[in-house]
Amino acid sequence: MSPSSSSPAVSERLARKASRHISERIIEATLFAAAAVSIFVTLAIVFILVRESLAFFQQVSIIDFLSDTQWTPLFDDAHFGIMVLLSGTAVSSTVALAVAIPIGTTIAIFLSEFAGQRTRETAKPILELLAGMPTVVFGYFALMFVTPLLQELMPDLPGFNLLSAGLVMGIMIVPIVSSISEDAMRAVPMALREGSYAMGATRLQTAFYVVLPAAVSGIGAAYILAIARAVGETMILAIAAGMQPKLTFDPREPAATITAFIVQVALGDLPHGSIGYQTIFAAGLTLMLFTLVFNILGFWLQRKYRERY
Repeated sequence: MSPSSSSPAVSERLARKASRHISERIIEATLFAAAAVSIFVTLAIVFILVRESLAFFQQVSIIDFLSDTQWTPLFDDAHFGIMVLLSGTAVSSTVALAVAIPIGTTIAIFLSEFAGQRTRETAKPILELLAGMPTVVFGYFALMFVTPLLQELMPDLPGFNLLSAGLVMGIMIVPIVSSISEDAMRAVPMALREGSYAMGATRLQTAFYVVLPAAVSGIGAAYILAIARAVGETMILAIAAGMQPKLTFDPREPAATITAFIVQVALGDLPHGSIGYQTIFAAGLTLMLFTLVFNILGFWLQRKYRERY
């Protein structure tokens, strides 16, 4: 008997079929189209921001845009100092991250290394529910509850301020940091923990000196998302921070942020193509570059940390 006659026949399920080949090609094309749409949308956003910003900078010097200490684009005596909006954005984001990163990381360590299964299954849905709450609710919570509470401690605190808005914004960002960080820690192989326990380390020492360095990539991604969320937040700051363009680095004072100004101008009161309308694109481009710098810095720190450990 020849070898060819003794070999088993290919099963019907594994046999090459034209219909299966076509369906695989359709699925591949669909997945490629989905990926291409995200790239196209990103490039379209960048193109619109750059095109409108170039029209803006044809009328406003980029030196004045970066160095002027006043932001009054809608007044007769117009000034276009973006540093005014950047200071409000930086202060509010710093306050929010000072709340979100320590609390979110602590929650992630507890859920990953210390909490039982039932506690984890109860706590995570509650955190996700907090993340899904509308930001306008957080804004009025900051204005009507947190600000009066802070005024009991600081009687000179104005009704609109960056401090209360930043604190509430940090509470809103906590689920992002805790959920992503906890997933990254849970992905660390159990063998690393067992090796640490075998060397006599406690659970807390294992969490800080073994699990955290091993999960630094995912934790860094959580921090980057938190920064982007804080920089891009709008409603909380529009409601509780006052939307007053003012160059200040004191969180106790009212100020405007880039996103709050964009909302204020984009209500439809200004004609398209006017210098006042074009300011929102210049501000949006600045916000995008601001976020890009933090993303690049975050990726660089992650890469350096991984090389070190």
